[in-house]
Amino acid sequence: MNNDTRPIGLFDSGIGGTTIWSAVHKLMPNENTIFLGDSAHAPYGQRSKENLIALSAKNIDWLLENNAKLIIVACNTATTNAIEELRSRYEIPIIGIEPAIKPAALKTQTKKIGVLATERTLTSHKYAEAQKNFPEITFINQAGHKIVQLIEEGQLYSEEMKTLLKMYLTPMMEQQIDQLVLGCTHYPHLLPILKTIVPENIQIIDSGEAIAQQTQRILQTNNLLKTDGLPGQFQFYTNKDVEILQSFINGYGTAEKIDF
Repeated sequence: MNNDTRPIGLFDSGIGGTTIWSAVHKLMPNENTIFLGDSAHAPYGQRSKENLIALSAKNIDWLLENNAKLIIVACNTATTNAIEELRSRYEIPIIGIEPAIKPAALKTQTKKIGVLATERTLTSHKYAEAQKNFPEITFINQAGHKIVQLIEEGQLYSEEMKTLLKMYLTPMMEQQIDQLVLGCTHYPHLLPILKTIVPENIQIIDSGEAIAQQTQRILQTNNLLKTDGLPGQFQFYTNKDVEILQSFINGYGTAEKIDF
């Protein structure tokens, strides 16, 4: 079996993709990784489709220059708006992220699912098509305006954040949802707060574990796994506030700032 020590490349509009990185690392601790947080252009949620394609391609080009063997688009907004164009442009395996509405649909008893995501994800053609697969389900969609911005500013536990989340989630709870899908990779960082707002009978779902499993399958299928048994090496880069990225990687490495 080939021992491919090149890193798995991940990018996001900022630090949100660290939740995907964490899931990948947990499943495959021996794999090398390189993470790029494009915080200088965050949030992606209200950018045009054309701009999202251009930013995503720029991020992928940078990761390829740094020898990535596979790309994870660790951003729901970039995935739902740019993944098809990116896959047609690059030969390298590219894994995208979409709101985890399928597992939520399989688990719901009330047939009502709340989806908290960016405006651009919720209005994308790809998301609209995904909802059509579950005609019996009522989706209560809510754009999380300003959530990403606050997280990127290090205001994760601010009163403003708590007020916003209560405002967004209360109508969902009043409509008897029993599943809450976090449709942005930034949002799992909010779990400690969400659990103080959302009752225990509502299950909170994100895409991290499923994406990690898909990554492992793609690596195996393409003979790209790192098989030497040595612990993985991690690289974290941002083009904005290195201190904020550092605070989200929990001592796994030293974040570096790049001009990008």
